Amino acid sequence: MASESPLIQNKHYRSAAVFTPANLLREARRQKSLPSGDVPPVCVLDPDGDIVAYLLRKKLAEPNRFWACYHTVLHQFQLNGLSYGIIGCAVGGPFAVLVAEQLFESGCQLLISITSAGQVVPVRTPPFFVLIEKALRDEGTSHHYLPPAKYAHLLPEVGQRLAQALNQVTPAMERGAAWTTDAPYRETAEAIEAARAEGVLAVEMEAASLYAFAQARHKPVVCFAHITNRMGVREGDFEKGEADGSLASLRLIEAVAQNWEDT
Repeated sequence: MASESPLIQNKHYRSAAVFTPANLLREARRQKSLPSGDVPPVCVLDPDGDIVAYLLRKKLAEPNRFWACYHTVLHQFQLNGLSYGIIGCAVGGPFAVLVAEQLFESGCQLLISITSAGQVVPVRTPPFFVLIEKALRDEGTSHHYLPPAKYAHLLPEVGQRLAQALNQVTPAMERGAAWTTDAPYRETAEAIEAARAEGVLAVEMEAASLYAFAQARHKPVVCFAHITNRMGVREGDFEKGEADGSLASLRLIEAVAQNWEDT
């Protein structure tokens, strides 16, 4: 019965969309009387909101006055002379890609996503980071950007450009596959075992959608899973590290961005 699902019907991948991010941003800017201008070239999606909360608590970030989005606030901060934009709490593939479309329309040149994730294959004790090289497409958004396939992939040229930076990150991160789901409370034992059999390291909610967008639009997007939990099956789970993992995440963001600027 899968062929009857609207999710894989009437998807004309080579056709242009009628409603575009430029249309929305134009009207939002008009209605909000916002000035024209660009967001920082490197932007970050922070689905948990912990990095944004840390930056605001330390008075290190302020709203970007050019960001013409109806749904989010883009905060701007600096690390060692580079300016960054960051959006918190854009959870799930549809929201992440909606924001990604608007960020690239607004001047973003590299998008980094760092999301907390559940461990599937137990390669080490959480918390730790995984560079998501490919993501299992168990969600809906990717199917609007790419024809049906099992995985969406990190663009090879993005991975190659960041290889040196990621080799220098300490402690060393894992690299591999994630499982992107739209329904975290439907991660059954059978589904988890199937993902484990595929060698999937983490389960999260954005990477397949973002990578499908990146592949279809040829935009540089890199997704990291911050594995912080074993899906709550043990008491005391979901510990992210110092400052809720924000300091480690900021070090990773800086390493990626500095290398991107230098290559």
